[in-house]
Amino acid sequence: MAQATPTAERAYEHVKDLILDGTYGSGELLSEGQVAAELGISRTPVREAFLRLRSDGFLELYPKRGALVVPVSLGEGRDIMQARLLLESYALDTLAARGPETLRRVGDDLAARCGPAATPREARDAGHAYHAALVAAAGNRTVTGLFETLWHQHQRFTAAALIGRQEVAEDTAEHLALARALQHGDAAGAKDLLHRHIGSILRRAGADGDSLSLPDRVA
Repeated sequence: MAQATPTAERAYEHVKDLILDGTYGSGELLSEGQVAAELGISRTPVREAFLRLRSDGFLELYPKRGALVVPVSLGEGRDIMQARLLLESYALDTLAARGPETLRRVGDDLAARCGPAATPREARDAGHAYHAALVAAAGNRTVTGLFETLWHQHQRFTAAALIGRQEVAEDTAEHLALARALQHGDAAGAKDLLHRHIGSILRRAGADGDSLSLPDRVA
């Protein structure tokens, strides 16, 4: 695949950010001309950006009509978060099997990622980096790739209203608590905290966070 031009990359980030902060709402129809006018660019890079956003699952394209912001139902959102729980629980189980020193090392790395975020985009990027680092630490490239694909769907689901100051503060505190548990070698505690963290995101989005099934506890 050819590398995106700087202008197409700019259009991609612009549209993605406005979907994630709710400016472009679920079910809204966007046009290439609309986005091109907002950015002061031609339609060609916007078309490239739309194609990429379709691949990421953010848009559905309709020739001569525009691009629809793909809605995500609460049921779909719950399935996405259940899959996240499974992948991240797998990572915790794998790290626990390697012993306390591995848990402490990963906990140190995750704790260092828990600084304050100045903007909603920084908060989203920090959350992605935190959870991606946890999954990558398990060393399974296939699982890491699945997580990255799943994260795009996760972003679509959480775009609605999870980016306010209170939510960012809650996420940061939950991230730090999980990291601290790993620093203390408490993999089972970290797994419980992960379950609560993902459940709290579901509840904030209006779904039932208490019905997620947690895989078997680590020893």
